[in-house]
Amino acid sequence: MGFRVIKTAAATLAAIYTAYLLGVDNPLAAGLLAILGVETTRWRGIKVVVARFVASILGLLLASLLFGLIGFHIWVLAVYILIAFPILGRTGLKDGIVTGAVIVFHLFARDEVTVHALVTELELLTIGLGWATLFNLAYMPKANKALTSLRVSTERGFSAIFRHLAEHLRHPDSIWGGEEMLQTEAAIEEGIALAQRARENRLIPQDEPWQLYFQMRRQQLDSIQLMMECVALVSRHVPQAELIAVLFDRLQQDVKSEYYEGETERMLTELEKGFRNMALPVTREEFEIRSALFHLSRELRRFLGVAGRQKKRKSTSAQAIIQ
Repeated sequence: MGFRVIKTAAATLAAIYTAYLLGVDNPLAAGLLAILGVETTRWRGIKVVVARFVASILGLLLASLLFGLIGFHIWVLAVYILIAFPILGRTGLKDGIVTGAVIVFHLFARDEVTVHALVTELELLTIGLGWATLFNLAYMPKANKALTSLRVSTERGFSAIFRHLAEHLRHPDSIWGGEEMLQTEAAIEEGIALAQRARENRLIPQDEPWQLYFQMRRQQLDSIQLMMECVALVSRHVPQAELIAVLFDRLQQDVKSEYYEGETERMLTELEKGFRNMALPVTREEFEIRSALFHLSRELRRFLGVAGRQKKRKSTSAQAIIQ
């Protein structure tokens, strides 16, 4: 937001001075239009400026017709709003509603619809939105540092969650508040939003590696939430729980790796084979625990499957994108 404020101030100043030097009436209006045109990303800036320019042209045409037929009465502005706002909303130009209203109100203040008045409004519109577009396309601060920090927070959160899950499987009486889940979810959502902003700042649209990373982590977090439900059903320690706890121990480190090695998945496959060869449970409690552990292993496989699809394999080039 700090950088956007600086851009807005510079664009406003440039628009006012440009209108003043060109001798356009009411140069301050150009500064106001520049303020409305500055956005946080390049592509959003282009999209919004186009919408505001088109909406303002349509607003001028409609207002000129209303003022010419009815006259310059204050209640005519309400008629304009009732007609123009729904039309602009339905035609995908809702971002231009405010800018169009500024132009129309400015025309109303002139109390005339002449060629000179309309040309003046178009000049103000072009100068204000033009400078806003130039500053929207100017340098945007890189988000890599912030995204890297969010990645570290996410991976630390995953590692802490796996540590608590392993602890509960070994000691079912242990208590965990789950604060790491909330912190990790917040980091992932912030990362997705920041990655989307980074993508919109590219002049040539393309897939953003950070988007793929945080989308992967969001899918995995969904799996972890289901794992927690399964682990919560383990009311006492059983040998099978210890075997899965070992997998969580390994995942505490695997989750921080840029590559997918597949060793944890191979260990899980062997574990599931061992489960099938074990004697059937003899009590209802043991049956419920074994059932919860079975579902836990299935969800763990889904978690690993997401990593396997998104991460680079260990044998791939070290220049692979960050996963």
